[in-house]
Amino acid sequence: MRALRKPTYLSRLISCSGASTIRRSSTATPVIKPLTSVLIANRGEIALRVGRTASEYGIRTTTLYTDPDARSQHALSSPYAINLGDPTAYLDGDRIIEVAKREGCEGIHPGYGFLSENPTFARKCTEAGLNFIGPPWQAIEAMGSKSQSKDIMTAAGVPCIPGYHGSNQDPQYLKSQAESIGYPVLLKAVKGGGGKGMRIAKTPDEFLDQLASAKSEARNSFGDDVMLVEKYIIKPRHIEVQVFADKHGNCVALGERDCSIQRRHQKILEESPAPHLKEEVRQDLWGKARAAALAVNYEGAGTVEFIFDNDTGEFFFMEMNTRLQVEHPVTEMVTGEDLVRWQLIVAEGGKLPLTQEEIERRISERGAAIEARIYAENPDMNFIPDSGPLLHLRTPTPTSTVRIDAGFVAGDEVSSHYDPMIAKLIVRAETRQAALQKLRAALEEYEIAGPITNIEFLKKVCVSPAFVAGDVETGYIEKYRDELFMREEIKPELMAQAAIGLLLQESKKVKSDPLYSSSGAIVGFGAGYQQREFHLIEIPADGKGDSTTTAVRVRQTAPQAFDVEVNGEEFINVTSNLDASNRITSFYPHTRLSTTLIQDEDRLMLFQQGKQYRLQLTMPKWAEKALGIKDVTNSVLAPMPCKVLRVEVKEGDEVKKDQPLVVIESMKMETVIRSPHDGVIAKIVHGKGDLCKAGTALVEFAEEMSS
Repeated sequence: MRALRKPTYLSRLISCSGASTIRRSSTATPVIKPLTSVLIANRGEIALRVGRTASEYGIRTTTLYTDPDARSQHALSSPYAINLGDPTAYLDGDRIIEVAKREGCEGIHPGYGFLSENPTFARKCTEAGLNFIGPPWQAIEAMGSKSQSKDIMTAAGVPCIPGYHGSNQDPQYLKSQAESIGYPVLLKAVKGGGGKGMRIAKTPDEFLDQLASAKSEARNSFGDDVMLVEKYIIKPRHIEVQVFADKHGNCVALGERDCSIQRRHQKILEESPAPHLKEEVRQDLWGKARAAALAVNYEGAGTVEFIFDNDTGEFFFMEMNTRLQVEHPVTEMVTGEDLVRWQLIVAEGGKLPLTQEEIERRISERGAAIEARIYAENPDMNFIPDSGPLLHLRTPTPTSTVRIDAGFVAGDEVSSHYDPMIAKLIVRAETRQAALQKLRAALEEYEIAGPITNIEFLKKVCVSPAFVAGDVETGYIEKYRDELFMREEIKPELMAQAAIGLLLQESKKVKSDPLYSSSGAIVGFGAGYQQREFHLIEIPADGKGDSTTTAVRVRQTAPQAFDVEVNGEEFINVTSNLDASNRITSFYPHTRLSTTLIQDEDRLMLFQQGKQYRLQLTMPKWAEKALGIKDVTNSVLAPMPCKVLRVEVKEGDEVKKDQPLVVIESMKMETVIRSPHDGVIAKIVHGKGDLCKAGTALVEFAEEMSS
């Protein structure tokens, strides 16, 4: 790689005014060579995002897909689409290069997945005569190692957080380093990214267990388990700066993003500008970020990430992501620029479209932007991923200030093989407060039925008083757990809407199919629809809580008129209509309600007044007895499609409540399945390496001990 610049020169660069474009010396004028065809080496929303911009500028795109993605939106987005087969083939760099050359592509855009930060892949692209649309492989290599990058930053005058970044990986030695640094400490994979291979050790007693878990996840994600140990700041913020450099010596910062709202060390809300940041600190961050890029002769898009100490006001370099980040639309909203287009310009040898002064003027004029990542995951169960078909999908209406980046439409499958992100929702407004209001309103328009999503959780964060005030930190979710996970009572009108909707849907089926018969869940009642009774249970999001059945009686008095009784409360002469999109509009004596009802076997998903509810249609107890249904409670089930990584117990072991039983992996996330109660292990149903469907038994308890 090219030699690093001397610290004295970098110190001078760091002190440069924030209003100036930093330039580095260039020995030769780059040749401008327009791209005409590009292979996109990624999937989903990423491939669609890159493809849109490339196509807009007349660049032919070739997309890749695997067997699970054969009918995905990105696979259908280009007439030039290649099936790689195996689900893991998106990471097969050699094969992707071979495909690009065979298809006559001039360049490869790696998206913003793992290949985008793989220096070996970038180098091989260059050696194969392909334009790698990203930074030089030497810069990726230098910044890809968290330990090496910190040495480079220290030499460049960029402050780094105290920690151990050496090569001695003996667990006891690492533990001794943690003790010298002072607990709590953060364990982080040297080649990590996306929150993988990261754990917090709060005390010496848990250090080795957390180290083993972090190493295991790092090996599975990156094929490398070398760790570093850093001081864990108690009240940190995560602030990152978007930088861009070209081949002509220009380097600019396009503002900062606050990404402090995180779970499992992964971001779910990002915003720009960062709230309550003093202007002199903001300019200092931008200057240090540009110095970081210059230290490795950077080209293209990059993100320099800092940890900001809320207690002291200090900030420290964490790492540099040598790619375009998932959250780049936030920066696009506050600058009005297409950063994928900037990547293509730099790759072709062109100059950056704007100077630092022009960027700052844009940012001052365009207000604030916030991005919410919409995931198939269950926040109430430690954000474990979910998967399955999208039975119903309704989105807000995109405008110039409301943007949706998504890789799915209704009917698509959220696969257990890949990251569970469904979409990104980005809004912009004149002020942060106005942007928050717009985000909350847009989230209330979102309707997703099928996998559990984090939309309801995001709505709660948007109205959380501390977040509204801008008092953010990376431990926000845990700090305000009671507020963010508070359960709300279901009103009787919702149960009434569910019952009316079920009756109307079945009535429609009877009219279209004379052979249709009622499901077992409502056994014992005829199909005349003069009077019906439905037994409904709210599905607790955390799998716990009260499971009291609510009996709802519906009597049809006219084609569109009903009397409904819910737990003794009566609603007389309710007029209702069911439209083709499964929306029930009902006029009660005291209000009008519009509810979308989606049924998946015995599960019901309802959307009403900007909120989602999940109910289950159950049998009356007498019907269960008559059909001989037995409740089996002595098994621990897989909460999602997964692969078993480790089994922590053996048959005959006595275990305590919350003791680790099995470690699984799904959607690139490692999850520990713990014992729901004290008991004795009777059987290990699935062992290391087994692939399991959601709901599959992993471990069985002895019946006499389970409770």
